[in-house]
Amino acid sequence: MGKKTLAAFKKFSFQKPIARRVEKEKPNLFQDHHVDKNDENVERGNWSSKTDYLLSMIGYAVGLGNVWRFPYLTYKNGGGAFLIPYFIMLAFAGMPVFFLECSLGQFASQGPVSVWKAVPILQGVGIMMVIASTLGTIYYNCIIAYSIYYLFASFQSPLPWSDCYEWSDENCSKIPKDLCNITSEDGKFVTVNTAWLNDNNKICPKPNIIPVPVQSPSEQYWDKVALRRSSGLDETGEVVWHLALCLLLSWILVGAALYKGIKSSGKVVYFTATFPYLVLLILLVRGATLEGAREGIEYYIGTQSNFSKLAEAEVWKDAAAQIFFSLSTTSGGLIALSSYNKFHNNCYTDSIIVCLTNCGTSVFAGFAIFSILGHISHVTGKPVSEVAQSGFGLAFIAYPEALSNLPVSPLWSVLFFFMLLTLGLDSVFATVETITTTLQDELPKYFKSKRIHMTAAACILFFLLGLPCITRAGIYWVKLIDHFCAGWMILFAAVLEIIGICYIYGGNRFIEDIEMMIGKKNWWFWLWWRACWFFISPCILIAILFWSLATFTSPSYGSVVYPNWATSIGWCMTAVCLIWIPVVAALKAIEANGSIWQRIRTACTPTADWGPYLECHRGDRYKHQQSPWDQKSCKFRETEVSVINDHNIWV
Repeated sequence: MGKKTLAAFKKFSFQKPIARRVEKEKPNLFQDHHVDKNDENVERGNWSSKTDYLLSMIGYAVGLGNVWRFPYLTYKNGGGAFLIPYFIMLAFAGMPVFFLECSLGQFASQGPVSVWKAVPILQGVGIMMVIASTLGTIYYNCIIAYSIYYLFASFQSPLPWSDCYEWSDENCSKIPKDLCNITSEDGKFVTVNTAWLNDNNKICPKPNIIPVPVQSPSEQYWDKVALRRSSGLDETGEVVWHLALCLLLSWILVGAALYKGIKSSGKVVYFTATFPYLVLLILLVRGATLEGAREGIEYYIGTQSNFSKLAEAEVWKDAAAQIFFSLSTTSGGLIALSSYNKFHNNCYTDSIIVCLTNCGTSVFAGFAIFSILGHISHVTGKPVSEVAQSGFGLAFIAYPEALSNLPVSPLWSVLFFFMLLTLGLDSVFATVETITTTLQDELPKYFKSKRIHMTAAACILFFLLGLPCITRAGIYWVKLIDHFCAGWMILFAAVLEIIGICYIYGGNRFIEDIEMMIGKKNWWFWLWWRACWFFISPCILIAILFWSLATFTSPSYGSVVYPNWATSIGWCMTAVCLIWIPVVAALKAIEANGSIWQRIRTACTPTADWGPYLECHRGDRYKHQQSPWDQKSCKFRETEVSVINDHNIWV
């Protein structure tokens, strides 16, 4: 044996056995930026801290709907009286589903598709969640692009939508142009405008008023400048390039925040999840000092609360729907984000914190929004009911108009649209993370340790898919996708999710799984959750589902009614999401052996590798489980990490 060969043999032989094994396994550990040496799960990674997780969950749950939908629903459904059904639905429908999804993801350390190893026949529900999130991401980032455009436009004084400039037409006006039939001094009937009446201190009797339709500058700016909106889906038009650049910037921001997965996004949310609260506080303080603010608050939640509204079924339906959708349940994101928790994290406390924070934010945002809308109502003389709008109308028409009438209006406008930007980005972070997590869990051979490339590819693909939504007909596509992909089919998935876990997998068995993570709880603790999971929550969701189907209307945008072919496309998008549920169920049954009944039973039985991801967490209940990747224990992983640090093997 030569000297060089002998020296090499000694160098290799006298290394510690564990160190040699780690060196051999080096390509499989810590090569992904998503994982670091301090993680409990060195295959998938964990959140760097509990705060990272909580802020990410709050950012995901608290979105644009908290600002532009909840305040309007509260005003529409009886003001303060609406909070009664709202918080009842939070307790009976929102929290139970939220807690269920967070627990499921954390227990298995798997994404929204792989967790259905617990009930393989319903794995199509997980696929549906991911596809729905994919479609939602396409249009949601277009709304962020609108916010970016308005943010840049706000750096002007005066604000470009503060008056009727060269881009407006003859219908643009800041004041009403109503006409009035009056009797002149010589006894003849003449028609005059309201401006003449005001100048002559005269009042027009209501029967004599001839309304003339006008549009505010902010409304025309939204349609003619920001969107360059066409007459309908039949007139697609060209790509609106200033929106295309804003969309590109939004995806660059998303990609930059997610290039290391939760390791980088978990740090970005320290700003994006907290900044909106600062802006809301500033807007509330500013709005409360304005004349007429009290009237706005009274309309929102004050003495004008109408408790008789509680007798209307529509109010309860709106409360349940708002709770359910604002918490972002059954979209896959809660499961995906929770899957990166350490096994013994207290997911119960986290669920309560996030749910209460989300609902508290909605109520708080309403005060900030309606205080300023009350001021604009006072200035224009219009009732708050005409000023208050929902959705795009509030965010890009009514509120910008109100801000344009404030002193130092560009400052308030910049703050408001920057707040919308951060609110939207947090939600997109979670949905993109849901998609990448699913791909890595389901296709590890192709996507493991390629998170940066996968995130970049996803952002580029989503940008290209979003281009139709920023053509001149883009707003119609945004509304169409939202109408069909964020509606009743999400409720349908929620019903299947509860039935699958509580009645097929076993609610008591699931509770035992949760207790493996958070410790044993007494019978009284679980009484509430059992009642909700087994009976109350599914009944509420089924009722809302049937109500949504019974009251379903074809999509429209303002006065523009969509053509039949557009509605057909919407139903096709719904079918693309839902079709996976029966298809996967059939495939799972076909793959099994035995009679039809035996095949169904097998497809409803957890797979051999279902359970906690790491061997050290399996205990006696899951000790015979097949590991999804190896059989190392947590303690052995820590030993490997210490060897790596001691011997600098990676150098």
